[in-house]
Amino acid sequence: MAQTLDGKRIALLATDGFEDSELTQPLQAIRDAGATVIVVSDKDETITGKNDTAVTVEEHVENVTADGFDGLLLPGGVANPDALRMNSAAVEFVREFFEQHKPVAAICHAPWLLIEADVLRGRTVTSWPSLKTDILNAGATWVDEPVVVDEGLVTSRKPDDLEEFSAKAIEEFGEGEHAQQTA
Repeated sequence: MAQTLDGKRIALLATDGFEDSELTQPLQAIRDAGATVIVVSDKDETITGKNDTAVTVEEHVENVTADGFDGLLLPGGVANPDALRMNSAAVEFVREFFEQHKPVAAICHAPWLLIEADVLRGRTVTSWPSLKTDILNAGATWVDEPVVVDEGLVTSRKPDDLEEFSAKAIEEFGEGEHAQQTA
């Protein structure tokens, strides 16, 4: 039987320049599993992916906290996490999920936000290969695997890994809080 996320609220944090498939495919899979996914951004109304996919923004990052959510989804793309890691409200929002031991799923370049939030020390993660040195410098172990799960933190490398990434994100969101998921 597939994992059900009925009653769960998942935040999806993104801004312009996201990798289209890394937002749309996990978003649909998580919704199909029964969760309510709320798109949170530093923009109002809509955000646009690098291939012109437009997504409606439901909450501004300055108006939300992790308290209202059961998990966090961070799509990649280069421009998306690069812009968000310069936004203190977005970085604090990410950090809150770790402080509250809630599951987080990040793919491709999204771990830049995790580095900026200073939540990777002692963790094992994967990402787009060019982030390896950044991740090592943040105190984490980097591995080249399709998906890595470390105490509620799900990381993945690229669009080719989306099916596995989405499945593990759903699994971790379904399990809920993880005591070792800490900032």
